[in-house]
Amino acid sequence: MIKSMTGYGRAREELHKRDITVEVRSVNNRYLDCTVKMPRMYAFAEDAVKKHVQQAVSRGKVDVFITVDATAADVAKVAVNRPLAEQYAAALGELAELCGPTAWKLTPEILARFPDVLTVTKEDEDLETVSADLCAVLDEALASYNAMRAVEGQKLAEDIAGRLDTIERCTGQVEERSPETVAEYRRKLTARMEEVLQSTSIDPQRILMEAAVYADKVAVDEETVRLRSHVAQLRTMLESDEPMGRKMDFLIQEVNRESNTIGSKCSDVAIAEIVVALKAEVEKMREQVQNVE
Repeated sequence: MIKSMTGYGRAREELHKRDITVEVRSVNNRYLDCTVKMPRMYAFAEDAVKKHVQQAVSRGKVDVFITVDATAADVAKVAVNRPLAEQYAAALGELAELCGPTAWKLTPEILARFPDVLTVTKEDEDLETVSADLCAVLDEALASYNAMRAVEGQKLAEDIAGRLDTIERCTGQVEERSPETVAEYRRKLTARMEEVLQSTSIDPQRILMEAAVYADKVAVDEETVRLRSHVAQLRTMLESDEPMGRKMDFLIQEVNRESNTIGSKCSDVAIAEIVVALKAEVEKMREQVQNVE
């Protein structure tokens, strides 16, 4: 079943002591345009995130928002700058010699007070693990997002299917009315010629020839056959699991072209009214297809 290009999905998980929240939302767009907004320190995972989006979405303007609370995952590491500590100790020993015998004694507490003897650093993160965790939560959000798009797609499919029924009904009306226009033309032509040539006999063959020429000019058999073919193809596309928005848009342009051709060929008032209704349905359907992925 077709999907809408408009949707929203959200997921939140705690993985490896990181609280990860991912939101996905999209609107209509001719092509896929993916924007990712995430903390700068996790920018290394942006390409992986976009790749996952590309696997789930074919077109639309998609915005991905990622927030990460890694407070619990922060592990501090305390290290001793041994060379610096040894230099401090040596310098303090020299000072002790200058001061003479005292009760002074060097202790770790004293050395620790000096700058940079002890350093506190954050342990390096496993980038692959972090990237995998972000993408795992993203996949959950995409699943929710696609479920919403499928629901919207079902509504679109029902609306489009109803309009296809109307188009097919209008096509049948044109097919029924078209032969009648030729018969009416022949009757009117005969009446006019009888009026002009009151005292002269009318050649039936000439009437038939003129009617045949007119019938050829206003024949819409090819157009109605193509219309029915396009309608059948569009119905098949509505049931497809593949993205069909662009193909449907192209076919609707073809439906509109056939409708215009029928309108230009037929000067009959009844057919003109049918064509107006037909084109109105095509235009409404075109608007709906703009939302189809």
